Amino acid sequence: MKFALQNALIITGFIFTMMLLIEYLNVISRGSWQEKLTKNKLGQYTLSSLLGMIPGCLGSFTVVSLYSHGVLSFGALTGAMIATSGDEAYVMFSMFPEKALYLTLIIGLIGFVSAILTDFAIKKFKIKLTIRTHSFDIHESDYCNCLPSKETLEYLKNISLQRILLTVILLTFILLVATGTIAADEKSWVRISLQISFTFALFVVLTVPDHFLEEHLWEHVLKKHFIRIFLWTLGTLAALYYLQSLIDINQWIQANSFTLLLLATLIGLLPESGPHLIFVTLFAKGLLPFSILMASSIVQDGHGTLPLLAVSKRDFMIVKLLNALIGFSIGFLSLKLLGV
Repeated sequence: MKFALQNALIITGFIFTMMLLIEYLNVISRGSWQEKLTKNKLGQYTLSSLLGMIPGCLGSFTVVSLYSHGVLSFGALTGAMIATSGDEAYVMFSMFPEKALYLTLIIGLIGFVSAILTDFAIKKFKIKLTIRTHSFDIHESDYCNCLPSKETLEYLKNISLQRILLTVILLTFILLVATGTIAADEKSWVRISLQISFTFALFVVLTVPDHFLEEHLWEHVLKKHFIRIFLWTLGTLAALYYLQSLIDINQWIQANSFTLLLLATLIGLLPESGPHLIFVTLFAKGLLPFSILMASSIVQDGHGTLPLLAVSKRDFMIVKLLNALIGFSIGFLSLKLLGV
């Protein structure tokens, strides 16, 4: 249990800082990259795949927002959801960064190709989709003077409870890594990367305005993601620890690979971050074939499709079914033909 707790802290701490960084960069840029978005279909497919590859929900939420405004096609939307792995991408990059990058590039390419084929099929078979004529904002692009200034001293003089708690959390992570309480067995570059990430996160927390800190870091990053991811990670690691003491998981997986592939596909249909961590953890322990992890990553998209329910339940169902079909097919072919 101690091992599970230590690993859950490392993973959750890394996830927290990465989500904070993405939120920080998105707000200070005020979404200026959207002004350069081309209406060219190739540009849409490229942009949506790249946004989908961004860890977390920000990229996929942005794609849904652009789709709801009629900026991106349905194919581009589908490609983005194939390319995304939701919050679990942070976990994969913290547990097996090189393979996670390899996986992200593969599903990003699959998403790009699938986007082209989806739009072609919709036009060819005249599939009816929702007409998007309304406004649907996912994240508010409000102005934030987030860089340090003379106002920073005022923020610290009248420091809020949220800023104090976030500061304590980050200082705790810095001390845990520095003293070897967590990540003691990790490679030196991993420990250095963690310290750099935590230190930068602390810099952000100490310098941003109260509004940004409360609305984006506290309400969105901490309350909506941090605790849930920690509990899911800890629970999954603990469950696997006890499961391994009862049965030979490796032998069971080798004898039931097709069942696991089907299970990964069905679980991926859930618009929820968390369940996918089961397959991530199994793969990290060398107990799961890459093909099943890839299939799971293709089908599931964390919370990415949840905002789509507000736009169209029909479109939501079509996206999820397409993702399941593509994910299962690629996973099955990789498992049977390539043996990976």
